[in-house]
Amino acid sequence: MKAPLAVTMGEPAGIGPDLILTLFAERHRRNLPAFIVFGHAGFLAARARRLGLDIAIVECTPADAGSLFADRLPVFPIAGHVVDRPGDADAAAAPVVIAAIEAAVAATLAGACRAVVTAPINKAALYQAGFRHPGHTEFLADLTAQGGVPKLPVMMLAHGDLRTVPLTIHVPIKDVPGLVTGPLIVETLAVMAEDLRRRFGIAAPKIAVAGLNPHAGEDGAIGREDVEIIAPALALARAGGIDAVGPLPADTLFYPPHWRQFDAVLAMYHDQALIPIKTVAFDAGVNVTLGLPIVRTSPDHGTAFGLAGSGKASPSSFSAAIEMAHTMTMQEA
Repeated sequence: MKAPLAVTMGEPAGIGPDLILTLFAERHRRNLPAFIVFGHAGFLAARARRLGLDIAIVECTPADAGSLFADRLPVFPIAGHVVDRPGDADAAAAPVVIAAIEAAVAATLAGACRAVVTAPINKAALYQAGFRHPGHTEFLADLTAQGGVPKLPVMMLAHGDLRTVPLTIHVPIKDVPGLVTGPLIVETLAVMAEDLRRRFGIAAPKIAVAGLNPHAGEDGAIGREDVEIIAPALALARAGGIDAVGPLPADTLFYPPHWRQFDAVLAMYHDQALIPIKTVAFDAGVNVTLGLPIVRTSPDHGTAFGLAGSGKASPSSFSAAIEMAHTMTMQEA
């Protein structure tokens, strides 16, 4: 029996626990692989009752999760203070949220689980508990660092064959040009190419690279970054064996007949990469972290406090994240 997926509970006041419980209730219909939830068992039982879900929860280790999954929701218990108050984030629960991520990553690194699927977190609450990372991605990079040096974590958004990566992520748009550097482009492309081969089964990945400026700068007439920074970086990447094409005008790159020529797209900033995914798959996109020694996926949405506890949140993105983690680990195997 294959090791289960490790699913982290996420922010208790958000929709993450709702979706986990809903998907477990629908596990047979959706043909989901076995998973174990890292979180607070008592809280999950209370949220299930609130949602009107008749779910038996059993505390166990990953070794027993596969045999229990058919009838009961396996939970690796994380002790602490967690109350069932949808929409009302409580900083007292932050240590449990953090410990759940740490335990899930440790179990996956040890081989007891085969991938981590993370529910959304509320960083404001975590910061009050001493969390000092910009987000999940950077935290996971530190937790999985080998030899004390984390690899560059790369955020990919995926839906079907559309895969986009933002070179820069949560930074003001005015700061983006200064952060677009040749070394970052080359390193990001290397991480993308490696994981596309190893975890997506694409033997010779072809990557499109969007320009920073309108029309990819029009040979320097609309900004110099595309000709002075991006184009030389792509030449270096190609010299290293990476099939990178660009810089290409972003306004036409995401026309379906264009992007379908490529296995992934490297964009220069957050919205340039995320708008295409959110347009075609608002509630079904998956966030994948490349560059880690483990597989990590996540639904492409936040905590949605307004929907928490209502039973109205769509589980489509979370289901897709679980299915993608399963597929990626089967491919890697």
